[in-house]
Amino acid sequence: MPLDETLARVDADLAAGRVPLARQRLRGLVGSYPWDLTLRRRLAEVYRLYGDAAEAGRWTYLEEDRAPEETAAFERRYVSARWRMKALAWRGPEALAATAFAAERLAEVREACAAEVGRPVDWDEPVPFDEDGEGLPDEGGRSGCVVVTVGAFLGGTVMAGIWLKGLLSLFE
Repeated sequence: MPLDETLARVDADLAAGRVPLARQRLRGLVGSYPWDLTLRRRLAEVYRLYGDAAEAGRWTYLEEDRAPEETAAFERRYVSARWRMKALAWRGPEALAATAFAAERLAEVREACAAEVGRPVDWDEPVPFDEDGEGLPDEGGRSGCVVVTVGAFLGGTVMAGIWLKGLLSLFE
């Protein structure tokens, strides 16, 4: 589907309140046109509708006039340069960047990633990740998992108690 037609559908989706569909279409466009900063900015706007500062910062990371709090949220979520490099979803050399600032930013991330892995890296080659999970994006991590597990256990225990009380009341 042509770019203009897809953008028209994104606009229609947003007007109709179909934000997840608009986000999905924009993610596809950014994947197809990674050097188009306008598409990245539009995707950031959609993530702002969700209140996701880290993802908004991810998609405006190459912009000179980005919001500092969103950039900081992105950098906190993607602590490792390897994950930042992957998250930026760039393909090709930095020379394809629309602005000198974007090219500098891309080069900084690539060089930081190369320093982490101890060898030169390229935007088009896969970057190795730690098997122990170091440098993984922080999306709640283990503490979030513990909270969910404890909540599920407590909810299940309460439900079992209610069921058991109901069963015993049948025999009284």
